[in-house]
Amino acid sequence: MKLIRYLDYQDQIRFAALQPEGNPRVIRGDSNNFEVSDEVAEVQRILSPVDARQIMGIGMNYMEHLNELGKTVPSHPVLFMKSPSAVVGTDAPIILPRQLRSDKVDYEGELAVVIGRVARNVSRADALNYVLGYTCANDVSARDWQWEWNAGQFCRGKTFDTFCPLGPCLVTTDEIEDPSQLTIQTRLNGEEVQNGPTSDMIFDIPSLIEFLSGSTTLIPGTVILTGTPSGVGAGKTPPRFLQPSDEVVVEISGIGELRNTVVEEVV
Repeated sequence: MKLIRYLDYQDQIRFAALQPEGNPRVIRGDSNNFEVSDEVAEVQRILSPVDARQIMGIGMNYMEHLNELGKTVPSHPVLFMKSPSAVVGTDAPIILPRQLRSDKVDYEGELAVVIGRVARNVSRADALNYVLGYTCANDVSARDWQWEWNAGQFCRGKTFDTFCPLGPCLVTTDEIEDPSQLTIQTRLNGEEVQNGPTSDMIFDIPSLIEFLSGSTTLIPGTVILTGTPSGVGAGKTPPRFLQPSDEVVVEISGIGELRNTVVEEVV
């Protein structure tokens, strides 16, 4: 099932299921007991498909991405955090920071995993049973803050407002049997800049869930950003960073297109 989270014309946040004919149908109930009604959703604006409770990002998790940055394979997943306040949905702007200025803001198309039930000390073999679904993500990153200044501020560079676009929908696990067999494409102003298979992950999704849940509780609504393929702006010669009026589209097979324009912060 493909689920959207949206704002209706009464400014209420609601959920709907996308239908083959194109008309989303309102969902009634909660995440533990819901049904798809016959009511057509009146969508004012599509929001991020999940109200993220916590966001765990994994860096350097694609072999080709490591190669383009000249990094070595890590012995464990490289973890960083983003604030839930960084989340926006499809068609929302990515805002280039100007109060704490960055001129090296980069795109990173990724597959995001959404946890559906409390997970702690989960085994790799059982890990996918804790997944609610999957969505597209853009792990927007300010490379100057992340790598250069004050010996590097990884989380500072990752968690400015709007630096975690998610969407356009959440695809439940019954529609994606094997998340390691998807393709991630990123287009910048219509030009393909990333195209990579999720099979290139160094640590696959079950391994990530096992690692992240070790001695740690993952609550429902936890979003896991699983890493980006090669082709990021920082890896190009010369580097190619986001500029005002750019449009970034992240597309994942079986999920859809996450589309965001780029603007400057007004200070």
